Amino acid sequence: MKMIKVHWLWAFLLILVFSIGCAGVPVRETVQVDMKAPVGKIEGNQFTGIRYPFNVAAPPGWKVSTEYPKFMIDLGYEKDGLEESEVFLYNPETQSNLQIDFAPADRYSTFDQQKIEMLANAVTGEMQDELKEDLGKELKTTVGPTERPSLKGVPYAAKKYVTYTAKGVKREQGWIYAFVEPYQIFILYMILDKEGKNDHEAFKAILDSFEYIPRK
Repeated sequence: MKMIKVHWLWAFLLILVFSIGCAGVPVRETVQVDMKAPVGKIEGNQFTGIRYPFNVAAPPGWKVSTEYPKFMIDLGYEKDGLEESEVFLYNPETQSNLQIDFAPADRYSTFDQQKIEMLANAVTGEMQDELKEDLGKELKTTVGPTERPSLKGVPYAAKKYVTYTAKGVKREQGWIYAFVEPYQIFILYMILDKEGKNDHEAFKAILDSFEYIPRK
């Protein structure tokens, strides 16, 4: 599968940002990120970012890791794209999963809620096309509404998703695009509906636990 190629999805968004989201004069200094710094530390179910200043926690039954779980390759994720992400949260039993990545905004790009929602919506058609190319042209997908998730410390965020059934399992595959000065935030997730499990509630708990903490 290639429809969950992380760098493809985010690269498409970054191209759109550059083409329609740029001011004529610099709006920020060039963002410096120490890529040699550790991604973060994990204590129990809690992740504390070091390279980027954010925290997130795994709910009961879920795990948090800075390394991708091997089953994500079998689900169709591309290894190269997975290696770009900062942290992974997943349910080892159901294989529902979420990954978080940050990218510094360039000097000229500007953001507001309307623009974030427009950009999040812009990749929907591409995602549907990839799904049908991979799983068959007869695949039926349903597009969910554009939502505004609440992420602590983050002023602008938009969530979009599609649902479909593959191998007899209903899936919700979605993405959250967000911005807090000076970072773009990318969250990609998949929820697999397994009998007796409520991963939608767990996903909500993960988003509730997310917090961006500006560096002083």
